[in-house]
Amino acid sequence: MEVKELEQIASQVRRDIVRMVAGVNSGHPGGSLGCADFLTVLYFDEMNHNPTDFKMDGIDEDVFYLSNGHISPVWYSVLARSGYFPVSELGTFRKLSSRLQGHPSTDKGLPGVRMASGSLGQGLSCALGTAQVKKLNNDPNLVFSLHGDGELQEGQIWEAAMYAAAKKVDNIIATIDYNGRQIDGDVDDVISLGNLNAKWQAFGWEVLEMDGHNIAEIKETFAKARVMTGKGKPIVIIMKTEMGQGVDYMMGSHKWHGVAPNEEQLASALSQLEETLGDY
Repeated sequence: MEVKELEQIASQVRRDIVRMVAGVNSGHPGGSLGCADFLTVLYFDEMNHNPTDFKMDGIDEDVFYLSNGHISPVWYSVLARSGYFPVSELGTFRKLSSRLQGHPSTDKGLPGVRMASGSLGQGLSCALGTAQVKKLNNDPNLVFSLHGDGELQEGQIWEAAMYAAAKKVDNIIATIDYNGRQIDGDVDDVISLGNLNAKWQAFGWEVLEMDGHNIAEIKETFAKARVMTGKGKPIVIIMKTEMGQGVDYMMGSHKWHGVAPNEEQLASALSQLEETLGDY
């Protein structure tokens, strides 16, 4: 897709996010808004996937795992908008018996979701397992994953990172949402991550960096990452984003990590986000 088309989709995804969390006064808008551009490019431009015939095994297609599952609103919107389930179902977010639970789950068979997530630190391990199965099956498709920067404070991430390099799992592209904020404040004030680029390189990964709000740059970085696959090293993209991107009063603070806007705040947010595909 052209950059302009993807920007229009991302704007609608952001409208979906704020409407979903406001509708039930519950959810995580901050990180969801920050990852809207990334997931839009991933699903509408980058991945080889089949929304109309979802299969859990992911054979013969690219596979994505959302490790930081609390940003489910952005993923649900992108899944619906790309054809995995009806867009109208977004209106059931976090409601009783909904398939769109607060954190993604597999128990209700929601198309597009291959693992329950929200317990941070586990997604990279699951993604690596799938990547190894693809290599064993001679499946040339790739595995993508997304992780929060605060999530990197979990030890399991680094166990998985060490394993991936040791076993030369070179068909995975992991991305870190590096917005510098987590639920309790700035990441540097909770547990500083230090030099992430150098750290991932030290663990044996190929490292790329990108602006997570520049769609042209996201497309270019994915293209570079694909060229780097199959050469004996796993690949990680450090993606700089802003929590709450697109809604001025949510940006620049960790306070909107898990707080829903009220009616007045919702109206303000929607006035800043163009409706491009039609609200659900």
